[in-house]
Amino acid sequence: MASCLGIYIENNIIKYAKVTKDKDKIKVESFGVNFYDKLEDAIKQVIDETGSYKVPISINLLDETYNYFDMFSLLNKKDLEKAISTEFESYCTEKGYNSNAFLSRYAATNSLFEREKLKIIHVSTNKIDFNRETQQFAGYRLTGIYPEGISIADLADFDEKENAIIINIEEKTTITTIFGQKVYDIKTLDIGSHDFLTKIQSKENSLSKAYEICKETTIYTSEGKDITEEQATYLEDIMPILYEIVGQTKKVLNESENKIDNVYITGTAALINNIDLYFEEYLEDVKCQILKPDFIKMTPDTNIKDYIEVNSAISLALMNLGRGIEGMNFKSNSAGEQLKNLLKVDINPEQKGKSKAKSKASKLLLTNDLREPLDNTERALLRVVSSLVILFVVYTFFSTLLNKQMDAKGEEANTSISSTTSQINLAKADDEKIKSITNEYSSMIKNLQEINDQIAERNKTKKAIPNLLTSIMYNIPEGVQVTSIENTGGTKIEIVAQSEKYEQLGFFEAQIENQGVLTNVVSSAGQKENNVVTVKIEGDLP
Repeated sequence: MASCLGIYIENNIIKYAKVTKDKDKIKVESFGVNFYDKLEDAIKQVIDETGSYKVPISINLLDETYNYFDMFSLLNKKDLEKAISTEFESYCTEKGYNSNAFLSRYAATNSLFEREKLKIIHVSTNKIDFNRETQQFAGYRLTGIYPEGISIADLADFDEKENAIIINIEEKTTITTIFGQKVYDIKTLDIGSHDFLTKIQSKENSLSKAYEICKETTIYTSEGKDITEEQATYLEDIMPILYEIVGQTKKVLNESENKIDNVYITGTAALINNIDLYFEEYLEDVKCQILKPDFIKMTPDTNIKDYIEVNSAISLALMNLGRGIEGMNFKSNSAGEQLKNLLKVDINPEQKGKSKAKSKASKLLLTNDLREPLDNTERALLRVVSSLVILFVVYTFFSTLLNKQMDAKGEEANTSISSTTSQINLAKADDEKIKSITNEYSSMIKNLQEINDQIAERNKTKKAIPNLLTSIMYNIPEGVQVTSIENTGGTKIEIVAQSEKYEQLGFFEAQIENQGVLTNVVSSAGQKENNVVTVKIEGDLP
């Protein structure tokens, strides 16, 4: 029976799951979530709680970067490794990075539309950050380090014809696209659960309490009931983040090379009640559901939410137990390193023997007495020497002929150069005249441009307010009333709006910012009076 402790690490939070595998049977023996100030102490606590001092440990890769390269499928392994390395070096050169400062792994999948090509998913991480992460596990059996965007796909047994995406909303968010049971694309977003947990923590002065509040929070969709004032306080921190993630997910769906059938949601945000209904409301014609490990048997005593909470840790353990894409372990030697080792091996014994035989034959030829009759070997060598002499004579003849032709062409070239030089001098004189006229036109164009800029600036200011009103008209949600719009000076605009629902005002503020109605948007805390919430939204004209 094989075991592995999966540990998912993010800022001040550790999720862990100890998983065992006996043939095809998988079981989660222990799991949980801990909050920490010092990572080393948190790791020790997890290993103590699970009794995993001798158990292999698998963790997530921190701050990985995903790149994609197209390669021909007919390349052999050695040439494929070299081509991928060249592509990554070109990427680093373009970004101004040192390619030697990174560790990398890759996975290959067939291109959807070009049979002769492979799509390479290339994952890289900075060596300094990688070493700093591994040092935290000194003294423990750290055997696996995997990118979470790839390992999360190990949790579900997808249908062979199913096209799906997994939205893993942890500290950051990864959107993993899966076509025909294969990972095809990973998109990383810089927003995630950390953003709303931090906001709630600032109100409650406790990260663990903020985490529990998220687990108890319910999202009410457009057909849902009214929410309480306490719920609205937390939803105003959560909803703008989820709204942006939904927008990015919709973009992935629209740009997908195949139609997506299902959307699976996991991570810390998956603990928020009705989040699947919220996503399904915005992502039309796509079924949205919470990602559940396929090996968990549902019983009346099973609280599936406990397992979903540590999905990221379970997927890391499964990866280390042999499930999922091979070759993505950053803790082991890559295929590229193994190839370099093969190149260091000496030539094989048979080749060495041939080399020694040739050396011996050369020595015998040099020490042979010319007065003795030639044997078969010497006759063959003499034929080779004769062929080389004939080849040398032919080469000399053609070289002499070629040199004479080159000399004749050289004289023709000199004559052509003299004629060209004369024409260039005439062209230079014409160029001076053109430059003089060009300077006059440039001065006139500059004056006209300055006048046009002044007119454009006046028109811009003149049309700014009508454009603002039009934009607000098209972006104001139902149930929100704008009571005043004021230009407080320069490009500063102040909008006072009211509604019976907090989320409608939050949505209105997000629309103003995302649609570019105003820039540098900030809003005041909502004030509720007679069941009407009033907020003040400020920003600059674009």
